[in-house]
Amino acid sequence: MKSRIIEKGNSVIIENIEDFIPKHIFECGQCFRWNEEEDKSYTGIAYGKVINIRLENNDLIIDNTNLEDFNSIWKNYFDLNRDYGKIKEELSTIDEIIKKSVDFGYGIRILKQEPWEMLISFIISARNSIPNIKRTIEKISAKYGEEIEEYRGKKRYAFPKPEIIAGLEEEELRECGTSFRTKYIISSAKKIVEEGSIDILKSVDTDEARAKLIEFSGVGPKVSDCILLFGLEKIDVFPVDIWVQRVMDEFYTEGKYKNLEKIREYGLNLFGELSGIGQQYLFYYARENGIGKKK
Repeated sequence: MKSRIIEKGNSVIIENIEDFIPKHIFECGQCFRWNEEEDKSYTGIAYGKVINIRLENNDLIIDNTNLEDFNSIWKNYFDLNRDYGKIKEELSTIDEIIKKSVDFGYGIRILKQEPWEMLISFIISARNSIPNIKRTIEKISAKYGEEIEEYRGKKRYAFPKPEIIAGLEEEELRECGTSFRTKYIISSAKKIVEEGSIDILKSVDTDEARAKLIEFSGVGPKVSDCILLFGLEKIDVFPVDIWVQRVMDEFYTEGKYKNLEKIREYGLNLFGELSGIGQQYLFYYARENGIGKKK
C-alpha cells in the first residue's frame, strides 16, 4: 500500500485510498454481517471485533480500532496488499462485458473472512435471499455468540464457535430461521469439532480444498466455491448463483447451458486465475442492474 496510514483517536485513517468503495464491497454478496448506517457508513463484525467504515473524500476512516489491529487484522481482511488496479486492467482486456462490470463495481475487494463462519453462512445461503441470510446469522450470533460490546447503541455479538453449535438440538437452532438447513449446520459443526478447523484448507490447492468442503452436509458446488473464495482465499473459482447464471446467459452462453457446472467451467476458462474476482464484478453488475431478470 502506498497510502499514508495514521491512527487518530479511536480510528485508523488511510489517506487517498484507491480501489475501495464500501457500498461495492459490502453489497456484492460476499458478506452478511455488514450493515449500512443512516449516515451511509457501514458497521461490521469480524474476528470478534466491531468496526465502522466510511469514506470522506478519498480517505478511508476505520472507526473503533487502532493501528495494531489494523496491521494484524484489517489490512489482510480488506485484501489491501492486492493490486486491484492491475487486476481491473487485466480483466477489462477480456471483453466489453467484463469491462462494463469492472467500471460499474470498480471499488470491490474480496474480503478474507473466517472460514468457519463462511462455511455456515453459505450453507444458510442455499435457496435463500440476502436479507433472510443476514437476519438468520444475526439471530444465531445474538443467541449463541459472545457479546463483544455495545456500539452505536446496539449490542454486538461474535459468530458462535463450532462447539456451541454442535451441542444444540435442531429445534433450538431452527428458532433462528435456519429451516431445512438446520441439520446441515449442526452436522457441519460436529464435523469441525471432531476433525478440526478448515483453515488448513488455505494451504492446499483449490481442487483438493473443494473436494474436502463437499464432504460437509449441505455443501454443493456453488456453496463450496463461495467458501473457497470468501473464506479460504482461493480466487481461482467461479461460483454460479441465479444472478451469475443470468448474466452469463445474457452475454456469454445465450442460455445454451442449463447445467450450472457447465457455466462454471465457461467462467473459469474465460477468467482463469482471476475467476473469483471477475465473478464478483459480474454478480454486482447483474444484480444492481437487473440483468436477465424476468419482467
